[in-house]
Amino acid sequence: MKVKRVVITGLGALTPIGNTLPDYWNALLKGVSGANLITYFNTENFKTKFACEVKNFDPNNLIDRKISRSMDKCGQYAFVTAMEAIKDSGLDIEKINKQRVGVILGTAIGGIGSIIEAFNTFNENGGVPKFSPFLLTRSLGDMISGNIALHYGFSGTNCVTTSACASSANALADAYHAIQLGKVDIVISGGAEACINLFGVGGFNSMNALSIRNDEYETASRPFDFTRDGFVLGEGSATLIVEDYEHAKARGAKIYAELAGVGLITDTHHITAPHPQGEAAKLAMQIAIEDAKLKITDIGHINTHGTSTPLGDISECIAIRNLFGEHAYKIAINATKSMTGHMLGAAGAAEAIATILALQNGIVPPTINLKERDPEIPDFNFVSNRATEYNFYAAISNSFGFGGHNASLVFSKFD
Repeated sequence: MKVKRVVITGLGALTPIGNTLPDYWNALLKGVSGANLITYFNTENFKTKFACEVKNFDPNNLIDRKISRSMDKCGQYAFVTAMEAIKDSGLDIEKINKQRVGVILGTAIGGIGSIIEAFNTFNENGGVPKFSPFLLTRSLGDMISGNIALHYGFSGTNCVTTSACASSANALADAYHAIQLGKVDIVISGGAEACINLFGVGGFNSMNALSIRNDEYETASRPFDFTRDGFVLGEGSATLIVEDYEHAKARGAKIYAELAGVGLITDTHHITAPHPQGEAAKLAMQIAIEDAKLKITDIGHINTHGTSTPLGDISECIAIRNLFGEHAYKIAINATKSMTGHMLGAAGAAEAIATILALQNGIVPPTINLKERDPEIPDFNFVSNRATEYNFYAAISNSFGFGGHNASLVFSKFD
């Protein structure tokens, strides 16, 4: 059976540094920090008092109120970026075969905000169970894809992947495989997260995973820097239109890039900590490059998982050095989480978009807040603090999650 080529034909983004695709890309190039003091709840008793929130978001200005009221913020985020990506792709919804269109999205935590809201209301009502009839449809993770499929009438495969911080990268991998095998022609894919709340901040604080630089929050996300002290929690959504090349060609679609290879592997070292030598990360990248039928020297850019955690940054960089050898020092390596924070289940898709636009435009967004490289990290080209013009043929976007989930995606220029 001939394996189909898979291309990207539409993009949509809602992030802490931009509420649309153009705004997101422009902010990435300018090195904008999305960090702010948390406005969603009272952080007085929390160790971390800041995060990367989405700003100026009003779903009722973007989505019909009848639709948005049945969604958690996570679902609203996903719906908005799906609309933008579909519009960007030029898809004619009335002419395509909707049975050949799937929706595969990722989220780590889903509608946890709606669960917290319901629990608080329950307590405020003295334990009287007066819950919204939308409680379950808001809180179920699968509804972020279900609502999109129902709205547009897409009746192909429809599901949500949950693999912690690799969730949306896994969703893109699933979309890639579904199209390769000819199961569908198009997949609306990506991810969403809305977890800046008591659960998200409190839970990660208890693990000592978050930065506590409350007095310098704008520069707290500092991947690869010697002074990093944890990640900065982010939120938002990103959606990509993943399409069979022949289908895209037939409808005259613009093509951003080819999703050329996928590497999925499990790090069995520890449930949260990566292998110190990055063995799983190395293997995920190697498999993705082999899947794309490329050589390691074809890779010119890596958007790392790069969370700004003490262990994770070192492990990933060791994996890059061990896989690429001397070529690693010729690769433009960055961490866009330095700007967006860690968007958890949406991170993989948001960073895939950043990687694709870097590939298409020949310019790599910076790793901001990097002033003093950790001496345990190799002296790579981290595109420190300023976007850099850099032409290359192929790039990798890495996503790693609690539970040992490792996902590497290879994007290449379409030719």
